[in-house]
Amino acid sequence: MMGAPEPLLRETRSTCCYCGTGCGVIIETVGAGAAAKIVGVRGDPEHPANFGRLCSKGASLHLTTGLTGRALVPEYRAARNEARRPVSWDTALDAAAERFAAIINEHGPDAVAFYVSGQLLTEDYYVFNKLARAVVGTNNIDSNSRLCMSSAVAGYKATLGADAVPCSYEDIALADLFLLAGSNAAWAHPVLFRRIEDAKAANPELKIVVVDPRRTDTAAMADLHLAITPGSDAILYSAMLHVMLWEGLVDEAFIAAHTGGFAALRAQLRELTPAAAAASCGVSADEIVTAARWFGAARAPLSMWCQGLNQSSHGTANNAALIHLHLATGKIGRPGMGPFSLTGQPNAMGGREVGAMANLLPGHRAPSDAADRAELAALWGVPAIPATPGKTAVDMFDALREGQIKAVWIACTNPAHSLPDQTRVREALQKAEFVVVQDAFADIETAAYADLLLPAASWGEKEGTVTNSERRISRVRAAVAPPGEARADWKIAADFARRLATRVGVGGTAKQFAFADTAEVFAEHVATTRGRDLDIGGLSHAVLEQRGPQQWPYPAGATSGQARLYADHRFATADGRACFVPLTFNLTAEAPDARFPLRLTTGRLRDQWHGMSRSGRTARLCAHEPAPRLLLHPADLDRRGFKEGDLARVTSRRGEIVLPVSASDELKPGQAFAAMHWGGRSLSHAGVNQLMLAATDPVSKQPELKHAAIRVERAELPWRLVLLRAAETAAPEEELLVWRARLAHFLPQFDYAALTLAGRDHPLLALSIAGAEAVADDRLALLVAALDLGDSTVYRDPRRGIVKMARIDAVGDQLTGLLLAGETAAADWLRELMLSGRPLGDLRRWLFAPTAQPPAGLAPAGRTVCNCFGVTDTEIKALLGQGLALEQVQAQLKCGSSCGSCLPELRRMAAQAMVTVA
Repeated sequence: MMGAPEPLLRETRSTCCYCGTGCGVIIETVGAGAAAKIVGVRGDPEHPANFGRLCSKGASLHLTTGLTGRALVPEYRAARNEARRPVSWDTALDAAAERFAAIINEHGPDAVAFYVSGQLLTEDYYVFNKLARAVVGTNNIDSNSRLCMSSAVAGYKATLGADAVPCSYEDIALADLFLLAGSNAAWAHPVLFRRIEDAKAANPELKIVVVDPRRTDTAAMADLHLAITPGSDAILYSAMLHVMLWEGLVDEAFIAAHTGGFAALRAQLRELTPAAAAASCGVSADEIVTAARWFGAARAPLSMWCQGLNQSSHGTANNAALIHLHLATGKIGRPGMGPFSLTGQPNAMGGREVGAMANLLPGHRAPSDAADRAELAALWGVPAIPATPGKTAVDMFDALREGQIKAVWIACTNPAHSLPDQTRVREALQKAEFVVVQDAFADIETAAYADLLLPAASWGEKEGTVTNSERRISRVRAAVAPPGEARADWKIAADFARRLATRVGVGGTAKQFAFADTAEVFAEHVATTRGRDLDIGGLSHAVLEQRGPQQWPYPAGATSGQARLYADHRFATADGRACFVPLTFNLTAEAPDARFPLRLTTGRLRDQWHGMSRSGRTARLCAHEPAPRLLLHPADLDRRGFKEGDLARVTSRRGEIVLPVSASDELKPGQAFAAMHWGGRSLSHAGVNQLMLAATDPVSKQPELKHAAIRVERAELPWRLVLLRAAETAAPEEELLVWRARLAHFLPQFDYAALTLAGRDHPLLALSIAGAEAVADDRLALLVAALDLGDSTVYRDPRRGIVKMARIDAVGDQLTGLLLAGETAAADWLRELMLSGRPLGDLRRWLFAPTAQPPAGLAPAGRTVCNCFGVTDTEIKALLGQGLALEQVQAQLKCGSSCGSCLPELRRMAAQAMVTVA
């Protein structure tokens, strides 16, 4: 008999939902209708953003599409002392409209707010913005882009006149100097970093300057790494400009013909010599001079930056100071040169285009400009657009906490993780009269505060557009239908707007939200851009389908987008001149002192994204950095008497958290680093943002999420528990997520707890707990029951408070579950054993032995370096130690030959091996 036919594989071209690179992807699905399932994803070789390349996150997207943890039906509670219960969409949206209308009619339109996301599609963003301004009559709509890109927006507008990135990705291959500022692009934008590596390989004379307090994988390949003191960015770039002025490396003719304000800036910089700046910046005067000379002598310098520059209480000044270097040398508007911010989210740029932020209106209009408001009111057919300034992200939640804002609608973002000073944010959500959370995932931290939870469609289920870092608009296409009763974000917002319009008398009508599909929404968005600097009058969904992704501007009659801006050196200001602006030369909003002597910085991991609501759903992406930790310089560890893995109490002026510590020579003494991804779903606390202060830039209102002053002390938590559970079904990761959901609500009960995923071929769930006292037997029983560990071999030593349990699969003779409570010495090698999937054999007799050393024959696997092929550092180091070149190692192990995200680390390991041999 013939076997069953292979399921028909369908392919859908779409766009990745992670960073702002905007990579094209091809989604592979099997099945049809409600049974359709995403089974694979690969890079789209025809997409101009990535030409087929994907990073580890993008290449694993299909592994994150399970239904465990998804929001599938609307849930509502009429009172805070009730549990949410499933309701119909009509009931849910009618309740939302009644609650919002009652607050608006009693307290006015500014008593409600909308907090949306750079992960929304442009069409979603547009409808929410129109809902807020035209129906509610408030400017209280802001995006989580406020946390990542608003200082870049303010910097562009202050110097060039408009929020318009002047460069293109094609400039990367044409530049002869890269200035990477506050960006670990090797991890945060890996596909773009591949292009930088390609450019360096094609032109070995090309110079790379990296400005970052840490020696990241990006900094490791730099010709010059400026490891500045956090917050000294504007001082550094201004001191570089001082050198360029002194040595005649500026273009006086360009400055005179095309800029204004230079004389005042020159006077401000007169005393800012490299020697004067060196002490503040933490680098030598010679290094500042070298960077200035390289930039000034470069034919085509390209500066690229991200959150290290933006997330500052003077982020606008940081951005302006960097852009000044291009204006002073005239190196802007031509191939290979210019200032180029790297967008953090997939559609932060699209949100800026439609004006879905408190200080923006559609088409790069300003709510403070009466003519702009009148023009938009006419386009939308409403009496007026509100003039009262809206609340930006941090101020919005402060106003919610203080009762000025009564209700908030949160869409596709997770403020109970991502905003600074989490204690205040969570108090705000608790005090609010009405909280709506519209999200694809029901298990995010913010969902716990929702009075109304609305299930939204997610990546692979949505239709629309996004705009990437180079102003390129790409189509996002649905490969499968949304699960359960989930709906597209724009549809939810439009349906709510129609209901609310009948209940409030601000001016918007239900008729204005009768969109048939996203193509109609996009067409209305296009109309708001005509005649503006971002004119896309020649674009439509149909044009994008026919011609592929396009950059703006793309006015009517155009046949292609514009690769770079300001080629004629006329800028988007009233007089066409770019502006040099006065600068502030502060460091950080919070200085270290005797009580809080360390500088804490935050950042991203290579294989995770934001709050891990998506990337954290697959164990494979946890392999490179399997658990949260605080990095310190080895000298700081020694000074405090810490060993690797010890638990530390990390305290700022806003609270404290507990994390294990680890040594890192990437940092200078006096500095600490923690990843921003881990939050309340993984830890017994809210994560590192519990420590961060809510100080914001006065212009951009972007918070200083990159720095806080802390102290680190030993956490006296002697009692330990380790719980490991391996999946036993054909859908292992879904099974792990079910168990994770059962355990998550236990986490706040412990002094320290970390709940993580690990593994590749044999993934597992790991729970680590530490406390001042042992966990009570009844609570221990609940943990055991949550992980189905009842059928286990048990060892107890009541006198010493030790309990050990081992669940063994009789068929495969494999360890599938483990509990070590009160004594955990063997936890690490038993974890390695479970991850390997090997049969127990003679190791069975060692399961409850209190030994940290693995039995003979069980070699440690090591830390995963290459996620695509599961290659560990142990394997790589072994071959490098034999004298093999990196290319030979790659030929044997395949590491770095797929997505390439691990290539910077592989090269660093190879260089270290050469030094060791020498």
